[in-house]
Amino acid sequence: MLMRAPKETGSWSWNLEDVEEPGTEFALMTAARMSAVLEKHDLLAPSSLEWAWFQTGRGGLGVHSRLNLVTRSLDDPALPDALRACQPAGHPEAEIGGILVLGSGAWFDAGGERHREYRLVELMVAPDETDLWIELSVHHDVWGQCDFRGEPHPAIHANNAPRLASALEELVQVLGVEAEPGEATYYGQAEGYGLEAPDIIDGRGPDLTDATLG
Repeated sequence: MLMRAPKETGSWSWNLEDVEEPGTEFALMTAARMSAVLEKHDLLAPSSLEWAWFQTGRGGLGVHSRLNLVTRSLDDPALPDALRACQPAGHPEAEIGGILVLGSGAWFDAGGERHREYRLVELMVAPDETDLWIELSVHHDVWGQCDFRGEPHPAIHANNAPRLASALEELVQVLGVEAEPGEATYYGQAEGYGLEAPDIIDGRGPDLTDATLG
């Protein structure tokens, strides 16, 4: 069982500007294209969507919805209406905020054995009036050179990090926009298409287990 950090160990974002037809439809179609790449690399098989509701001039409403995809696909033409049908009854002017694509992916241990992990990779698409903001994030230590205890794990890194890097490179080609590394957190920092190398002192990286890990 993997330990999961409450903040990202690395994240990458894209901002698609001046979208011709912005909104939920374009956001979901883009998520479908990206998920196809992630699923090909066995990083994210979408199983559900989660999103918050907001109201213009008022902000977040503190109301969240979840929709299991089951037999649906992200490029199902009926999916946008299915999301809008979840609008809270007490807020007729509520709009859909950022949509989180959730599912499971595969990671490989030092011996090359494959394991499934829920929320191994997370994808967020957030439509605006003219733009679409996208974020891809990871919260586990299998992508870095050391585990959360600071112990180097070169075999685990070699079995996982290249797949993430390949997927990110392909996503850049699909979107036509270079990925922007997200801000550093206590648990790590994106650099290029991987994670920034930790400071190694006496053969070990930083011990991050003094903070909360799930």
